[in-house]
Amino acid sequence: MKRMSFTRGALFSFILFIPGNINTPVEDPVKVYRFSVGDFMPFPEKSPSGNVINDIMLGSMFTLPSLMTTNYVVAYYGHPNSRIMGIVGRHPKNELARLVKKTTAAYASIKGSRGALPAFYLIYGTCQPKGEINLMKRELVESYIRYAFANGILVYLDHQIGRHSVTHAMDQLLPFLKYPNVHLALDPEWRTARPMREIGFIDAVELNEAQRQMRDYMVANGIKGKRHLVIHQFHAKMIRNRGYVRSDLDPVILVHATSGGGPPGR
Repeated sequence: MKRMSFTRGALFSFILFIPGNINTPVEDPVKVYRFSVGDFMPFPEKSPSGNVINDIMLGSMFTLPSLMTTNYVVAYYGHPNSRIMGIVGRHPKNELARLVKKTTAAYASIKGSRGALPAFYLIYGTCQPKGEINLMKRELVESYIRYAFANGILVYLDHQIGRHSVTHAMDQLLPFLKYPNVHLALDPEWRTARPMREIGFIDAVELNEAQRQMRDYMVANGIKGKRHLVIHQFHAKMIRNRGYVRSDLDPVILVHATSGGGPPGR
């Protein structure tokens, strides 16, 4: 069993290059990855870009074996319906995409051999008084996922858990993994029935179970690629017994994000 040694981390960014021809190979550090219909996890329901060939290429790119291990991620955070919860709510999708790609390009230019990926980081489950959770409407979530997919952008769906179990939060998030560009996140700060009055927490056992739950869901549903499960922490109490947190539940990649404000460069 591999245990997690947490270090301070953050989400960074990078520009995705979309090949212009389906026969163009994509260079992978391990092998040359060629696009084929068999490699692509079909995008649900309807074509987000209006072009099935583009969707095959994008879907294959989002599930490249090395995508999440050789790139940083630059994410713009917030809720589409709130200007005060982050930058996401201050711009329409097209402007948000332009801004995050510009920021991603700046990071990519200084990160050396590693690439960078742009992302929308959406607060899907928002903690309310007494720890109730208000979920973003599915149509709104999927409109961002589809737009992001068609524009080479990742989407992170963040759940604040509230008074509920971590398993319950994961159950609400997991169905969105059918989209090749979607990754998941948990925010223990809000895992409480007394939000704004105390900082919440989860235990290593719960975090390990969330990873197993995500891994098992991906295997059972034939979901390709590696996916991030981001865990927020800015206070020691937010992850209890963290020395027992596992980080070997492939294809889940556990990401430790130090969330909160601070001066530039922090």
